[in-house]
This record gives sequence, structure tokens and C-alpha cells, in this order.
Amino acid sequence: MDTKRLGNFGERVACCYLENKGYKILDRNYSRKWVQGPQKGEIDIVAKPRRNVFDTLWGKKDNTIHFIEVKTITSAQGGGYLPEDKVNFQKQKQLIKIAQDWLSEKKIPLESKWQIDIISIEVNLNSQKAKIRHLKNAISS
Repeated sequence: MDTKRLGNFGERVACCYLENKGYKILDRNYSRKWVQGPQKGEIDIVAKPRRNVFDTLWGKKDNTIHFIEVKTITSAQGGGYLPEDKVNFQKQKQLIKIAQDWLSEKKIPLESKWQIDIISIEVNLNSQKAKIRHLKNAISS
């Protein structure tokens, strides 16, 4: 499986995982080119917790917007590294900027609650199973 297909597969798995955990997917593969240069940023998934009847009854309201970077590797590619190890400092800065761009474009105040999460997926092609880790608020803005 080439890296593009593996990445797309990982994003589909992450969306299913999030929906099963009660998130609503707001956007996928949001990207922008910045005026300062050709560098392009992308957010894999933008999601928000769904409200349910119990949240309404108990007055719980979580409007946090989650910008999610998905990193997927096969067990053969691991080599002692975890998928989230690929999110270096430069990538973190890029994710923060693109998240702020998304908020601005959608006219959501930057003071709103938002965070950047990482979903790490390790796929075992032999057993056709995946290990998923959701690292919440993994990158400080």
C-alpha cells in the first residue's frame, strides 16, 4: 500500500473512530496556500463533540473545536517510531496557523475553545487490525 492510500485509509478510520465516540465531522482535508510563500497547510479533520439528551439535561456544553492531525503507519514501517513522532515542531506551527485560518474563514472568534489533537494509527496488514490512539490537546497553541 503506497503512502497516499495508507494516509487516506487512516483518515477514514479516524473519522469512523471519532463518529463512534460522538463527534460530528465539520470538515476534512482543509487546506490553504499562504500569501507569504508557496507553503501549504492542511488539517486532516475538524470535528466537534455532538450534544446528546444527557448533555442537555445536565447542562453540559462542550463546544470545543478539535483540529485533528492523523498519522498512519503500517507495523512494518514502525521501526521503533510511533506515528505521532512525525509531528515535528515545524508541523506543529503549521497546524496552529491553519487552524487559526479555518476559524477566521468560518468567522469563529479565535477566543473560542479549540485544540489540536493527533490520532495515531498503526495498521497491521497481516491481521488487518489497527491500533488507534487519540492524543487530545497534543499541541499547545
